[in-house]
Amino acid sequence: MNRKANAVWQGNGKEGKGQLTTQSGVLSSNPYGFNTRFETEPGTNPEELIAAAHAGCFTMALAFQLQGAGFTADELRTEAVVSLEKDGNGFTITASALTLTAKIPGIDQQKFDELAGIAEKNCPVSKVLNAKISLKATLQG
Repeated sequence: MNRKANAVWQGNGKEGKGQLTTQSGVLSSNPYGFNTRFETEPGTNPEELIAAAHAGCFTMALAFQLQGAGFTADELRTEAVVSLEKDGNGFTITASALTLTAKIPGIDQQKFDELAGIAEKNCPVSKVLNAKISLKATLQG
């Protein structure tokens, strides 16, 4: 299976502008640039997209772990915060912090922690990131 996206850039690094488009069309010429990455101009940026990918991948991986153990979540809500830090003349993604809030009928805390940990370590996005990954998981009610 392959998925693709395209980037188009015009201009230099700081004043230039780009657009991102995904195969599915969910992004279609979405703007990105220095101002959307390092300031607050509307648009997207690579770190935001990695955060979305990590949150989505982990959450789906946990849903499959739960299914395999005989549980179905009422709700899994995950936030991923990706950290970009200055590294010499460039930048490095140093961390992705996952925060999960889950409503899962019939599961105990130990089994929940076990399955969340497996999902965190084994989702494909976790495997590809060369960064510190952390997970704070809360089981509600």
